[in-house]
Parts: sequence; structure tokens; C-alpha cells
Amino acid sequence: MPYDEKAIQEVRTIHKARHGQITARLNEFREIWKSGSEETIFAELTFCLLTPQSKARLCWDKVEHMVSQDLLYHADADELSSAIDPVRFKHTKAKRITEARERFGPGGRTPIKGVIQDLPDAFEAREWLVKNVTGLGLKEASHFLRNIGKGEDLAILDRHILRNLKELGVINGVPSSLSRSIYLEIERKMDAFSRSIGIPMAHLDIVLWCRETGEIFK
Repeated sequence: MPYDEKAIQEVRTIHKARHGQITARLNEFREIWKSGSEETIFAELTFCLLTPQSKARLCWDKVEHMVSQDLLYHADADELSSAIDPVRFKHTKAKRITEARERFGPGGRTPIKGVIQDLPDAFEAREWLVKNVTGLGLKEASHFLRNIGKGEDLAILDRHILRNLKELGVINGVPSSLSRSIYLEIERKMDAFSRSIGIPMAHLDIVLWCRETGEIFK
């Protein structure tokens, strides 16, 4: 399937106009890994546990609320469920946050930064996260790693990105569901596309999100 040259030109235009902002945002993510606390990294993990089938900005607002009210690192699942309302599946997600906190949060049995640091690359780190953190699929694990500066070569295949990849001619259509094999196949296609147009994967993800939503976020 040939790429859509008109859509590619639009992507190039956005990338050029937003290059400074994109670079700054990625530098912020890298700084989280370099000097962020375990609390900061766990907040990013919490954000990615909240995002499935929920709006990203709402999820981050709820993370900031929990941090400011000293809930994220201490509250039980019932308190967290109330705090994250109206995020979808709030009871399930609150339980997953408390489970992750016990294992991987500040003072937990296995601080997550140490685990990631010992793995050879982002792809291995993603595999470990998917297998060990309940509630993280390939998309959420990729998103978490990118947001802590450790996953710039990974694809974050949410509905915004998938729609744009279809419009660009990278994929034939938006799949109704993303199995592991389909996810990895689309990731390979997105990587090949990013190389062909000379825009790095991490930049391309932000550009496509911006093209869809009009903003640069997380």
C-alpha cells in the first residue's frame, strides 16, 4: 500500500513547526529517568494503568490530584477508586494501582527503576512489564517507558495513532482489536515509515497525536 504523500507533507509541516516543543518534551521524559524519584516514576506508571479506554488528560489530572492529596502512595483501593472517578473501570484500576504499589512503588518489594535498569533494552523492558504488571498491555507498557525516557523506539498504538497510520497509508485499516502479533506488525510498519520520512519514532508519535488532538501532551 503506497504512502499518502499529502498526509506525509502535513506530518512534516507539523514536525517542523513543533520540533522545539517535541524535543523539549522528550528531554523532560529523559530527565525523569535521569533524576526522577521512585515516586515520580510510580506516578507515571499509575497514569498508564489509568489510560485504557479513558482520556489521557483526565487520567493525568487524577494522578496529579492523588499526589497532591497524598493518596497515591498511601490510600487503599476504595479511596483511590473515589479519587479517580470518573475514569472508566475505576474499581479495577484502583485495585491494580495498589497491587503495583505493593510490588513496584516507593518502598515496594521490587523498585521498578532498578528492574528496568538491569534489562538490556526497551523491548525487553516492555516484555517484563507486560508479564509482571497487571493492567499493562503492549501499548501501556510502551507509553510508560516512553514517558520515563526509556522507550523512544517503541510504538504507542492508541486509537489516535492508528487512525493516522491508516490515513498515511502505513496500514490498510484500523484493527478492531490488537493482538500481540498485530501490535508488533504495526509497530514494525510504523518504524519503517518513520525511517523512510526521516522522523524518529518518538517524534512521530507526538506529531501524530498533535495532528489528531491539536496539542502536545504525554
